[in-house]
Parts: sequence; C-alpha cells; structure tokens
Amino acid sequence: METFQHKLQKFEPGIIWLDGKNKVLAMNDIATEILDIEGDDVLGKQILQFHPEKSRDKVSWLLESSRCPVESPPPMTMMINIPDKVLLIKVSKMTGAGDYTATCMVFYDLTDITTLPINDNKGANAELRLLFKLPIYSNKQVTLIDLDQVVYLKADGHYTDVSSIDNSYLCNLSLADLEGRLDTDCFIRIHRSFIVNIRYAKAFKKVNDQCMILLDDNDETEIPVSRGNVQMIKELLGLK
Repeated sequence: METFQHKLQKFEPGIIWLDGKNKVLAMNDIATEILDIEGDDVLGKQILQFHPEKSRDKVSWLLESSRCPVESPPPMTMMINIPDKVLLIKVSKMTGAGDYTATCMVFYDLTDITTLPINDNKGANAELRLLFKLPIYSNKQVTLIDLDQVVYLKADGHYTDVSSIDNSYLCNLSLADLEGRLDTDCFIRIHRSFIVNIRYAKAFKKVNDQCMILLDDNDETEIPVSRGNVQMIKELLGLK
C-alpha cells in the first residue's frame, strides 16, 4: 500500500520566497492557486494577508519558529484549516551572502486525500468538506489515520490531542476546526474541551453531579458531559 509520504512526493507543491520581514519575494503558480490569490500585485506584500484571519496566528508562529538561532535549523511543519481546504505547510530558513536571511514556504494541498464534500441535505456550507482522514503527527512526520480509529479528541489550545484505542497523537488543527469537518453522526461535541466518537460509548453514568461517558478504549476513559448536552446525549444513546 502506498504510504502518505510517498503520495506527498507526487504532489506539485506551492512555493513562496519571503524576505526577512515576511514580505513576498516570489511565488509559483501552484501557491497562487492553493491560496486563491487573484491578480499579479502580490510581490512586496505580507504573506499573512493571504491567509484567513483565524489561521494567521499559527502561520506567524510557524515563521518565527523557523528562525531558531542555529546554523542549520530544521524545517518547521504545520497544518492549517480553511473553509474548503486542508493545507500542509513547511517553512525553512534560508541564508545567503552577507548574512542575508529569507524564508521558503512550501504548501501541499491535502484536501482531496483527507476530505469529501459535505452532503447538502444537511444544510451545511457547500464550501466545507468532511474529513475522512485525520492528519496527525507521529514519529516527527505527518501521518494520516482513519477516523474510525479515533475514540475522542481533546482541545489543547490551538491544537488537538487525538486518542485512539491504544495510542495518542497531536493534530495542529484546533477542536473548533475539526468540529466543522467531522461527521456529526459519529463525532459529538459533548463538552467544550471534548469531541467523542459515539460509536465507542460503553456506558453513561453520573458521578456526584457530573454526567460522564465511559469509552471503550484500553483505558476505559471517562469524558465529562456538559450540563447543556446531557439531554441530547441521553436521547442519542436511547436512554430517555
């Protein structure tokens, strides 16, 4: 079976060169297409203005992190979520004569290998696409896992902790990003910090005043249910 890394090697990447102030020096046509940039007046402009506002903090952090004070810093990698795309971005610091510093950004559009169009009969935004693969970090590289392996997701700031039956991973898409891209027949936001795959629900119980869902994973994880979601979860599980 072809691995994700092999698939990635076949992609036509978008490439952007930035100066030391993150202004565009050059970009190829693929980058223009991926970022939906219209017109030719892009040189000299800040790269952040070509990203959705909610993604700018992540991209800014990525650019700053790539400039770590070592002679040959490793490339930094991040995924970002925009309404109709999932992008993998790699950023590398470049140096030249006279201590000149620049940045190379490489974009891969993972949309077609991670998502499907959302069914219009659910009244969803036609531009959004449902994830059928989840991009996560494992062994210092991006890997795609099937969503049916995911037991629950936990918010971790701008990132998400992903738990399967016997392992855990990091996804640098936020829980809010993921919530709008997951099949709501399976993945339910039961708490502001948690989304669970309801197919792994093993029991529903109440501990003192807190309702919990017990999950069928190796740790028999208990996830709190917020008060506002208790009735919905009971109905979903056929308890009331």
